[in-house]
Amino acid sequence: MKMNGAQIIVETLIELGCDRVFGYPGGAVLNIYDELYKSSDRIRHVISAHEQGAAHAADGYARASGKVGVVIATSGPGATNLVTGIATAYLDSSPLVAITGNVALPLLGKDSFQEVDIMGVTMPITKHNYIVKDVRDLAGIIREAFTIARSGRPGPVLIDIPKDIQIAGCEYTPGGPIQKFSTPKPDEDEIDRAVELIEKSKKPYIYCGGGVVASGAGGEVKKLAELTDAVVGFSMMGLSAVSSDYEYCLGMAGMHGRYASTKAKSEADLIIGVGVRFSDRATGNKTRYTQNARFIHIDIDAAEIDKNIPANIGLVGDVGEILKGINAKLSPARRPEWRAEVAKMIEEEISFYPTGKEMHPKAIIEKVQRYTNEDTVIATDVGQHQMWVAQYYRFRKPRTLLTSGGLGTMGFGLGAAIGGCFASGGAKTVLFTGDGSFGMNLTELATAVSNNLPIVIIIMNNGVLGMVRQWQKLFYGQRYSNSTLNRKTDFVKLAEAFGAGGARAWTAAELDRALEAAFAADRPFVIDCRIDTDENVLPMIPAGGSIDDIIVK
Repeated sequence: MKMNGAQIIVETLIELGCDRVFGYPGGAVLNIYDELYKSSDRIRHVISAHEQGAAHAADGYARASGKVGVVIATSGPGATNLVTGIATAYLDSSPLVAITGNVALPLLGKDSFQEVDIMGVTMPITKHNYIVKDVRDLAGIIREAFTIARSGRPGPVLIDIPKDIQIAGCEYTPGGPIQKFSTPKPDEDEIDRAVELIEKSKKPYIYCGGGVVASGAGGEVKKLAELTDAVVGFSMMGLSAVSSDYEYCLGMAGMHGRYASTKAKSEADLIIGVGVRFSDRATGNKTRYTQNARFIHIDIDAAEIDKNIPANIGLVGDVGEILKGINAKLSPARRPEWRAEVAKMIEEEISFYPTGKEMHPKAIIEKVQRYTNEDTVIATDVGQHQMWVAQYYRFRKPRTLLTSGGLGTMGFGLGAAIGGCFASGGAKTVLFTGDGSFGMNLTELATAVSNNLPIVIIIMNNGVLGMVRQWQKLFYGQRYSNSTLNRKTDFVKLAEAFGAGGARAWTAAELDRALEAAFAADRPFVIDCRIDTDENVLPMIPAGGSIDDIIVK
């Protein structure tokens, strides 16, 4: 059948299983929005308060659902407002398709109104991007974009569609379901070498990253741990891959990781990195990091092998399939000495926990968790509150943590929580944020309220840029340059102005009452939690340091 470009866009998205898109209309995408209106019974559009919020919502939707998130923006400033969201998805390997409008083909390169070379702008932060110059290519490009976004290591793809391409017509032929590109498979000899190295180790440590979540390989990680008596630690992106209730799980490792997890990794003689990047925040001093251990690195992206840490064995492919192959060849083995050593580390960690502070972030997070369940989606912004959540919230199911790891995007949280809430079918969703992060994109409260989303927003309000202040306190002679906000914002009144509920919680009793009200509400609810300005995130390993430099009190 013959369709114009805008119709083809909408029909192809529906064909690919997309039932929800996020975005903000504008002149260069009016034709697309007209078709979205006509097809609103088959595909829903969620309008944000700002294109960055729409990008984060699409990203959060993708992370929570495992589907491709879609965001639409107009040309010029609409497109450039997506950039932070696209970069956030790129650094965290989240499958996102961004569709932007542009001026008509004859006007490209002539400094036309709201024209920008968004392909050039986003080339370093996308897996691939396109500008469509023939309407006959449009459906195929959209299908290919979805395939690229989901295949291998997931990531964002951008499609720039000039206005005249949206108007032009051609024959449209429906396609089949989305396919993925084939995944490389490691040589069996390499699998055998990995098995041999594992069986020789006395202190194995499995280090899980976001690739375990993306591939759904948590079950195989558990099986490997059970077979080998290995302990399991996580990068921040790997949290939720395996339930924290599992006896072998030590939690996040790294700069602000839990003490036992970081200490065990430093003492391990074999580190099995699964779907993880070995970033600088995880390794610190690389010479010290590698002095005790050999490394097996398993990842779908060959570029990650040997990039940050030299691997004794590098296995490229789907991490779940590789682990399955390793597990099939392993003989069960017990390592009681290693387990006893780790048990002492856990006891030592517990001795560092804060006591007697009713509004310490640990107490706040644990109290919030009593109101949630294993399916509750938890979003965070970036800063101290993010690290406290990573340390103290006990995730039990994959895809229940939405956080910006690689880019560290303040302002990510509320948009991501909106996307995560939609992905969960409108179930209660929680956002942990700070007063600094929340101020970045708080206008998305309008989006949450307009859609009646039951999002509970916990603001850990210390009146400062907490993580910046912590570094200034520890490493910059307590020179608090521009990290004290001194803002007079009343978050409760702000919430009410947007149409949300709000409560102030400066004591444990007030927090109890606020949480009762928030979790009973059927709309967004903001809780302003006052915490100590000088509360630090500990443990902490200074940048470039090692376990020998860890600060615990």
